[in-house]
Amino acid sequence: MNILRLALRMLLRDLRAGELHLLALALIVAVASLSSVGFLTDRVGRSLDREANQLLGGDLLLSADHDWPDPFRELARSEGLQTADTYVFSSMVGTDAAVQLAAVKAVGDGYPLRGSVRIAPARNAPDAVVADIPPQGEIWPDERVIAALGVSVGDTVQLGLLRMKIGGVLTFESDRGANFFSMLPRVMVNAADLPATGLIQLGSRVSYRLHVAGETAAVAQYRERATAILARGQRIESIDNARPEVRVALERAERFLRLAASLSVVLAAVAIGLSARRFMARHLDGCAVLRCLGARQAQLIQLFLLEFVVFGLVSSVIGVALGWAFQALLAEGLGEVLRVALPAPSFLPVMHGLVVGLALLLGFVLPHLIGLARVPSLRVMRRELGEGVGPARAAWASGLAVLVAIILWVANDFALGAWISAGFLAALGGFAALSGVGFALLARFALAVGGGWRQGLLALRRRMGSQVIQATAVGLGLMALLLLTLVRADLLSAWRDTVPPDAPNRFVINLQPDQQQDFLAFFREAGQPEPDLMPMIRGRLMAINGQAVSPEGYADDRARRLAEREFNLSYSTALPVGNVLDEGRWHGTAGPAFSVEAGVAKSLGVSVGDSVTFDVAGQQVTAPVTSQRSLRWDSMRVNFFFLASPGVLDQFPASLITSFYLPREAQEFSLALIRAFPNISVIDVGAVMGQVEAMIDKLITIVELVFGFAVIAGVVVLFAALQSTRDERAREFAVMRTLGARARQLKQSLLVEFAAMGAAAGALAGIGASLVGWLLAVRVFDMPYAPAPGPVLIGALLGALGVMLVGWLGAGRLLSHSPLQLLREAV
Repeated sequence: MNILRLALRMLLRDLRAGELHLLALALIVAVASLSSVGFLTDRVGRSLDREANQLLGGDLLLSADHDWPDPFRELARSEGLQTADTYVFSSMVGTDAAVQLAAVKAVGDGYPLRGSVRIAPARNAPDAVVADIPPQGEIWPDERVIAALGVSVGDTVQLGLLRMKIGGVLTFESDRGANFFSMLPRVMVNAADLPATGLIQLGSRVSYRLHVAGETAAVAQYRERATAILARGQRIESIDNARPEVRVALERAERFLRLAASLSVVLAAVAIGLSARRFMARHLDGCAVLRCLGARQAQLIQLFLLEFVVFGLVSSVIGVALGWAFQALLAEGLGEVLRVALPAPSFLPVMHGLVVGLALLLGFVLPHLIGLARVPSLRVMRRELGEGVGPARAAWASGLAVLVAIILWVANDFALGAWISAGFLAALGGFAALSGVGFALLARFALAVGGGWRQGLLALRRRMGSQVIQATAVGLGLMALLLLTLVRADLLSAWRDTVPPDAPNRFVINLQPDQQQDFLAFFREAGQPEPDLMPMIRGRLMAINGQAVSPEGYADDRARRLAEREFNLSYSTALPVGNVLDEGRWHGTAGPAFSVEAGVAKSLGVSVGDSVTFDVAGQQVTAPVTSQRSLRWDSMRVNFFFLASPGVLDQFPASLITSFYLPREAQEFSLALIRAFPNISVIDVGAVMGQVEAMIDKLITIVELVFGFAVIAGVVVLFAALQSTRDERAREFAVMRTLGARARQLKQSLLVEFAAMGAAAGALAGIGASLVGWLLAVRVFDMPYAPAPGPVLIGALLGALGVMLVGWLGAGRLLSHSPLQLLREAV
């Protein structure tokens, strides 16, 4: 008890003296960053696990790109299970004054088997759970559709060929998911109304879903028997693999968040290491006195260990509390993006935060504590004793080992953790090397200037180690900010520049061949250019060179998806605009032949000269591949993976598809077009991309908020580095003031030193952000991108101003002290 009481007294004394303030701040930032991400991922994971059956709308969800045959329903009935059908597709919903692209969900009797649907009697009114589906002739739009069309409950809207009455405002459906359809405004109708709408046509993109629910044993038996008779394009989702699109989206967002948290921990660890080193240096004399008074090494280790355990626990608890508060903000934004209800967090992230905080602290501190316990009592007479570099090296080695272990744990994936660790070490090494070279070059110019400028530049060389650490830490933090602001804006501008200003901005689908002449005449009468109409036929790739194609034959995820899906096929005699022939010869009017897009050819292993076989409307169609094309999907024109020559697909039923450019001042044309052809869907590409950008912006905002911890950690590193050189600065200022240096000269020297270090860090951050942006543009987005000098210049300016401000707050008051006070502070 005496040891514990003494440790607490020492902790309070060190806190009052300010010895542990930066160490506490660094630890709080690290734990808050980790725990906020931990709380968020825990809530998301528990939500998917706990509510997976609601996300499915049943205990099993069978999905296909064609209607489910009766044997699957009969099998469910034989097992005593309930079933419900739903159909999901996109279409236009409109009135006489406005139209809106919406995701349509048509539901059958019994829906939902699990979960619930809620509707409200009006916009912004309280909602309630409904026990039935929409009655025939009635539609339930969500609030976005209501607002876009300017309608209310009781009004009528047009869905395809059918006028429907609005019976309520759809507010919640538990199996909504997180994909393209969930991003669109939503309407729900009775599946019995689908034939009257005329929207389900040959070639229509519809997701056919069969929900199954019942006793656990019966569901398991049904799943086993149904899996055995699944055909291509059919799949079964269950609780253990519920909503793969949700999990994919969450995994991507989670990786960004874990990356941001790892960066914060790395920077905070540097601050912890610097603060621990200064703590040891300032307690050597006190330990020597305790040794003179009879304290043993074991007692000193126990005393300081108790102090830091209590200190680490308190700091970690504060960090966990901040992380819990911060994750509420992140969860709200992520919930809006993914539209998944998140439960309250569990206690597990709290334990993780406490363990990580203590491990990170003791990893850097424990070697120093052992060094403190071993300080010789003779140090009270000879001050140079006990200042070896062994404990410092051991502390950095053990601290970095603990840090790498934490990063591997935080990444939740060994490969990702290894890449993060290697990337951070490479960035740290590269920034350190470049900043060291830069400081050395600046120091060479010191002889050409005088006064405070010369002293400030020479200080970069005198304190090279600490200056490099500061520049590296600040550079990493600024690089993250520049990448998420300036470089992101440049990438978006470059992406927009790849699309010509008159590129098509409307797509039309579901147009039937017997409407072609009337459709073109409508454009002519309105004074609009006639669009190019292309036939679209659905077909499934069955074989390549006679070898059956199956998803199991491919290791690449994209290739597996392509092997499983149905393709939209078309035929043409002319090479479409925007297509470039890479290999082979264009078929023209000769045939039979197929032309394949280069990307899908690489994924599926199709080459010029191979033969491909498609199943089209139950018939096998085989033709050789005579050419390979490359094209830009961002041209906003109608493009196809496979194009046939005339005579290969002409005999099969087809729908028509086209795209056209509509000026902003001719928006009424879309409304008139839909009134004239209510079965078609006119997709406003600009509006869809706006929704995509809105989702991406929300995710980026969430990541930027987490990166805010990295910026705070960078500031803490700067303060810690300044504190670690405070005693040295105090001695230097004392000597210079004694030799006659004026306060103005010292102030100029200090500001020059800080400005040079900050400008170097900011310039490195700008270079790093531009390099990463270039790699993303060229390697990921496949678009031309010329890095602008803006990030480098702005980074240098922000770095110089920021470091000057922070540095002056930390060291500026030394200038007001007398030489005697400065020497006392340095002792």
